[in-house]
Amino acid sequence: MAIWQVDFYRYPQGNGDNLWELLICDDSGQFRYNATCPPHQANSTWLTVQFQQACQQLVAEKIQVFRPQALSLISTAANNLNIAVEATRRAPQLKAWLDEKHYNYTIEKAPPVPLPDNLLGETWRFAALPARDVITEFCDRPIPILHLPDYLDPLHLGLPSNQPIPGIILYGGRQSMPLARWIQTQNPVWINYIPSNPDGLILEAGLAERWVFSTFEDEEVKNAARIYQQRQIAAKGLHFLLIQPDDSGITYTAMWLLQAEVDL
Repeated sequence: MAIWQVDFYRYPQGNGDNLWELLICDDSGQFRYNATCPPHQANSTWLTVQFQQACQQLVAEKIQVFRPQALSLISTAANNLNIAVEATRRAPQLKAWLDEKHYNYTIEKAPPVPLPDNLLGETWRFAALPARDVITEFCDRPIPILHLPDYLDPLHLGLPSNQPIPGIILYGGRQSMPLARWIQTQNPVWINYIPSNPDGLILEAGLAERWVFSTFEDEEVKNAARIYQQRQIAAKGLHFLLIQPDDSGITYTAMWLLQAEVDL
């Protein structure tokens, strides 16, 4: 049983044809399967047959999909075979294969939209923790929503133990839990600093969703944001989002360890 990373999209084939190409690899990159079809066959029935054939070589327990346009067809075909589907921007082995084939897999993103008014926190600030403390500081605390995946362990990523891991602490007051639950349902990916007029922090979530986390014009905050971005780059994109009801340091509502996409 394995986790597949799958893409199904229309790509030029070099002979002038625009065929649909299915690419399947496992999360180790050792298994690869691909097939093409003309546009009139690009449907869930054709995909189901291909998945069945690929399963003869390596059975899938889950399929990961990063392309929003491919999600519906792949989900339908996977459901026919009782294979779970996960929508995620993380598909490193598949994207490496697309790079080898010189295929552009950039996803067009919509303009960011404001967070729901009823979920705004009271205040927030930038923060940082040494890499050695990011996991140990929170893993044993009774935090209702805790996202510390092994693949984002700073030490597993080869970061020095004293490497500053930047983050954002949000004090939500009475809205802490509703806000945390809402962010969790959005599947947060990373929080990106965007220098603009005004500057802002953008919450990237799901496959292509973008939310305005905060905007600011204060120079001191801008300087802190630039440090946050520099630390994020130095830490291989790693950063965290912590939600607390207040600044007492006693109660925590949610903690996510996040990582920016490679092209940060």
